[in-house]
Amino acid sequence: MATPPSLCIENLKKALDAAEVGQHPVEVHGALVGLICGGVQQDNYAWLKPLADLMNDGQPLESNLQQLIAELYQDTVARLADFEFGFTLLLPEEEVSLSHRVEALALWTQSFLTGIAIIQPELAKASPDVREVIKDLAEIAQVEFDVGDDDESETAYVELQEFVRMSAILCYSEFGLDMPLNDTDQSSTIH
Repeated sequence: MATPPSLCIENLKKALDAAEVGQHPVEVHGALVGLICGGVQQDNYAWLKPLADLMNDGQPLESNLQQLIAELYQDTVARLADFEFGFTLLLPEEEVSLSHRVEALALWTQSFLTGIAIIQPELAKASPDVREVIKDLAEIAQVEFDVGDDDESETAYVELQEFVRMSAILCYSEFGLDMPLNDTDQSSTIH
């Protein structure tokens, strides 16, 4: 069974604090997903340097933190690559106040956009759909929300979260698939 987001956020927060990295866990996940969806090489920890540049001024990450983020990376890639695994944003759960969840979504989105922009310099040449969602995500990241604790606000948040999730999947489908496009059974044949 998957680790609940609250436990994952708590574990990541502890590791970030212990390593004296001043990032919120949702920012780390957003940047990591942005790098993956932007097409960072998915082997030999190629994602680690740009992530360390973003979250730790280019300094190497403490080993426990690096291990935790490596596990998060592997889980995220698996969920993005196989739709059945159900990719989700690492955000606070329902028990957290709606205003804090909205703030966390904005932080996640800002970090996602930063990650994808760093690894994907050709965003201006992306498909019209991807350019449109990037523009929409930029607006979501900039907006300051006045949130009430009512069903309408909760519904709007859930819809916004789903839009951000599907936007990340769309970006991954365009830039992030780090696999041969013409994969055939020849590669698995033993000669």
